[in-house]
Amino acid sequence: MPEGVEQGIIDGMYKFADAPERLPHRSAILFSGSAHSAARAAQAELAERYGVAAELWSVTSYDRLRDDAMRTERWNRLHPTESPRRTLVEAALAEVGGPVVAVSDFMRAVPEQIAAWAPFDYTVLGTDGFGRSDTREALRRFFEIDQEHVVVATLSALARMDRVEPALAAEAIEHYGIDPDAVAP
Repeated sequence: MPEGVEQGIIDGMYKFADAPERLPHRSAILFSGSAHSAARAAQAELAERYGVAAELWSVTSYDRLRDDAMRTERWNRLHPTESPRRTLVEAALAEVGGPVVAVSDFMRAVPEQIAAWAPFDYTVLGTDGFGRSDTREALRRFFEIDQEHVVVATLSALARMDRVEPALAAEAIEHYGIDPDAVAP
């Protein structure tokens, strides 16, 4: 366990890796469990090929983060004369400065629990759909939670935020052989 992350693990999320420095665009990738491999590979690819610095955040409990956010909203609502508090999600991601992509082996509904409190564009990749039997690599590609889809999701979000040209995301889609008209999993 990295030093200093104990409280983050208990609270629901901690920074797993800083973003590479001195790159023109910033983002964050949230992951949980076995999705760490896609997140780490996407971080490297985004930096090397596209000039995008992505922080990596390990989410140990979306439920705890949602509970904190609901408690914080309640406190803010019932203390209107005091300075509002920030949720753990808002505080953790405040300095990202770009889109946040959450990748999970769970259904999208799990990471979507914190969407309302993400301070920037928030995209969720998850395993919605029918059960399948195949290799892990094939399943991750099928459910669009592999490295390539994390990269494309990040670039598409940057394009929505007018940080990069949409053509960059389109080029990545072509480079990775992703069929944009394929049936959603």
